[in-house]
Amino acid sequence: MKISAGLLMHRMRDDQLEVLLVHPGGPFWIKKDVGAWFIPKGEIAAGEDPLTAAQREFMEETGLAPTGPFLSLGRVRHKNGKIVHAWAFEADCDATTLRSNTFTMEWPPRSGQQMEFPEVDRAAFFSITGAHEKMYPPEFELALRLQDILRKQDG
Repeated sequence: MKISAGLLMHRMRDDQLEVLLVHPGGPFWIKKDVGAWFIPKGEIAAGEDPLTAAQREFMEETGLAPTGPFLSLGRVRHKNGKIVHAWAFEADCDATTLRSNTFTMEWPPRSGQQMEFPEVDRAAFFSITGAHEKMYPPEFELALRLQDILRKQDG
């Protein structure tokens, strides 16, 4: 079973909570949009602290160095069984300027040609309503947990 860790960056705009989501790069995801946005995350290396992995993966997928404090959002399970541990942190950025690492794969299939693709081809902030439409459904639970925690903190 795969275990990943990720960070959900959030900000307030016009008294509305917004979360930063990323869209995977590569040919499989190019025409997918609804249900195809995720929190920046990746697999935890053997012996690696999950929060440390989440910070590393966020940096690799956005080019930004995340700074705490980090708020635990618990974990969710993807339909394929993958478990994702997540934390939230408050920050702001211009999502259009974010840049991720790249990966190489054979493309087109069975062509013998290797092509390079970004891990993440775009990032954007979404309201909770927008995130509900765009996010991979099992991960949307993380946005709801964040919203609930922030409401309780406010009073």
